[in-house]
Amino acid sequence: MEQVVGEREAEEFTVVARKPYFDLPTACPICLPLFIYLKLAHFPFRLSFNSIFPDSDQIPYVESGTYVAYNNENSGVVECLKKDGIVDLDSEFQSAPDWVSMQAMINSWLADALTYELWVGTDGRSAYKIYYSDLSWPIGKVLFLKQVYSVKQRLGITKDNAEHREDEIYRRAKIAYGALSTKLGEQNFLFDDRPSSLDATFLGYVLVTLHALPDTSVLRSKLLEHDNIVRYAEKLKTELIESGSSSSGPQFRSVPSSSTPRKGSSNWSSKPKSKPKREKTEEEKTFKRRAKYFLAAQLLAVLLFLSVMGGYDSGDMELDDEDEGISFN
Repeated sequence: MEQVVGEREAEEFTVVARKPYFDLPTACPICLPLFIYLKLAHFPFRLSFNSIFPDSDQIPYVESGTYVAYNNENSGVVECLKKDGIVDLDSEFQSAPDWVSMQAMINSWLADALTYELWVGTDGRSAYKIYYSDLSWPIGKVLFLKQVYSVKQRLGITKDNAEHREDEIYRRAKIAYGALSTKLGEQNFLFDDRPSSLDATFLGYVLVTLHALPDTSVLRSKLLEHDNIVRYAEKLKTELIESGSSSSGPQFRSVPSSSTPRKGSSNWSSKPKSKPKREKTEEEKTFKRRAKYFLAAQLLAVLLFLSVMGGYDSGDMELDDEDEGISFN
């Protein structure tokens, strides 16, 4: 397996992602592909969890010393890592004849389908748990409804075309799964039996679909029609995630929620040990101030959202009665 790894590998890198759920190291469909990409590259890193900024488009991000690569810059973290010469799995694949078509299907059709299914196509419990479960119920619920509205706008879904757009999204996902299943065959990876960033993205989406979506999910049922994709996903999950608890795997620690003072590193599955009181460091004071600003900003966003949405009727907002009755307790 050939790959390009830069001189910065010796430095300690930290991946900041959303929290683990559904037996996944991070249940966020944007964060998980980054985790998998670095694991495929055998690139050492720490994994930290940030639950303070649930709707930040900067997450995930990678930091090491003064170096930071954010999700919302330069086409994402993986592209930043490749461009900056830190780790590149794709140097020999991008000239492959079907690279562009596979990339388009994964990053467009499957990404849209998973987004739709998480926020609109199912009851929303999975999305709520991934993004808002650490927030108080009123704020989390309103932010969830706000995101549903935003997703519908981004996918071009209106009250008049909702059924047509749903059919189109599922149809494209079915075509993508079929093409990717044929491309994969019985290989270990999509291209030349070696890993690439497309494997990382595809595998991340597949694992979220299999493990985070409910059994009633239409997208999940379409995926389960392709046994080789399911075998591919579960095999790599075992190798990259379930075997990652060894000493050579990434170290896990959590960036605490706004109501919890920052503590030292700890494994995310362990109970934190109590520590004697001590003076807060300047970093902790800054962290606490940022948390207060975030809560204030979110409260303001909720008030603005309610005031703006108050000018629309229930039909314009396009939130079904069923959605409005969701309870996430």
